[in-house]
Amino acid sequence: MRDHIRAMSLLGALLVSACSVVGIRSGTEEPRYEVTGRIGPAELRTYAPRLAAETLVPGTAEAARGEGFRRLAGYIFGGNAGGARIAMTAPVAQAPGERIAMTAPVSQTPAAEGWSIRFFLPADLSDPPAPRDARVRIVTVPAETVAVLRFSGVATEAAVAAQRERLLALLVPSGWAPSGPSVTWFYDPPWTLPPLRRNEVAVPVTQRTP
Repeated sequence: MRDHIRAMSLLGALLVSACSVVGIRSGTEEPRYEVTGRIGPAELRTYAPRLAAETLVPGTAEAARGEGFRRLAGYIFGGNAGGARIAMTAPVAQAPGERIAMTAPVSQTPAAEGWSIRFFLPADLSDPPAPRDARVRIVTVPAETVAVLRFSGVATEAAVAAQRERLLALLVPSGWAPSGPSVTWFYDPPWTLPPLRRNEVAVPVTQRTP
C-alpha cells in the first residue's frame, strides 16, 4: 500500500512538472483580486492587503532575481522558526493540523538597496513562521489598485523595460496616473516554454483629478 501511495505521489509530481513546461499551472494559489476595468490590453485590478516574504538584493535585475529566489526558497523549504517545508505547487504538512502552500507570482520591484523580491503567502495564513535568514522578512502589502500588462517570453531586463514603457504609455491618455514604482510578476518556473510563460508588469495607480 505504501509503495502504491509513493508511486501515485511521484506520478502526481511528474504530471505537475510536465504541465508547468507548457504553462499549465496546477495547485498554485494566486493573490485574490477584482478586475475593475481595462485600458486597452491592460487590466485594472484591485487587490486586498496580503502577506509576503520579502528580501532586498543589490545588483542587476536578473542577478538579483536569482539571488532573491534562492533566499526565499530557503525560507519556504524549512529556513523558518517552525522548520516548515512549503511545496511549490501543492500543500504539505507544516505542523499537525496545519497545511500551507506557496503562491504565484514572484514579485520584483526597484528599491533603494537594489531590488525587492517577494513571494506572496497563502491568503489563509495569518501567522506565518518567522524566517531564520535575517535578510528575509514578512511584510504586509497594502490594498491597492494596479494597472497590469501581461506578456510572454523570457523576461529579460530589456523585455521588462519595454513592457513597462508600453504600460506607462497606455496610462497617459487614460483617467489613471501612476502612484508608485512599477513591479514585475513572474508566474512560471524557468523550464516553462518561453511562448507559454505568464509574466506581468504592474504599476499602482490613482484616478487623475480634473
